[in-house]
Amino acid sequence: MTSASQVSSVLDPALEQDFLGFALRAEVLRFGEFKTKAGRLSPYFFNAGLFRTGDLIAELSGFYAQCYLKAVQAKVFQASMLYGPAYKGIPLAATTAMALSQHGCNLGFSFNRKEAKDHGEGGVIVGASLEDQEVVIIDDVISAGTSVRESVAIIQRAGGRPVGVLIALDRMEKGGTAEQPAAVSAVQEVRQTLGLPVVALAGLDGLLALLQGHTDSQLKSHWQAVEDYRKAWGC
Repeated sequence: MTSASQVSSVLDPALEQDFLGFALRAEVLRFGEFKTKAGRLSPYFFNAGLFRTGDLIAELSGFYAQCYLKAVQAKVFQASMLYGPAYKGIPLAATTAMALSQHGCNLGFSFNRKEAKDHGEGGVIVGASLEDQEVVIIDDVISAGTSVRESVAIIQRAGGRPVGVLIALDRMEKGGTAEQPAAVSAVQEVRQTLGLPVVALAGLDGLLALLQGHTDSQLKSHWQAVEDYRKAWGC
């Protein structure tokens, strides 16, 4: 497999632009002024929770499935399972597994409970067994890497081996807070500390390219604010 440190988050610029256009139409990607968890004022916001109808989640899972297959083709990772961390990762793991099955790629999937169940099958894992499986973690974004680290620990305790992370958007900005920014992004930290490749459907560079080349003048007008944000906080 390719070294995690050598892999770009975005493998296919054409797929990236298609996905960003989809996110715009779904109003999941918005522009204005939004406060991030890090306390920064961002000129754009990506809210994957707004993929909340059957047709939207079906189209979204199709993008994830294409991205997964491209990562396998590029030998970034090879997996036998998808794992979705609670809560946003749960529908992503289930629907992406369904989408992949339509491409002849039949993977198991599982997710975690926030609290362990002490009756029935018990435990914190729902779905296929993680034991002796190579597992890709699937989520919407990586904000601070906390969810990925927790997922890695859960998968390893269950006897599985994490081999990569698949997300929708790489913000490509410094981690930490507005007052104490880190030297690397959350995605870079996951690569460096956990040794896992991270593959994203889209990144900040692609978002800037979308705005710069867009025919809608109102949308295009947000390019400068996003570029200024990249200069201030980008990695």
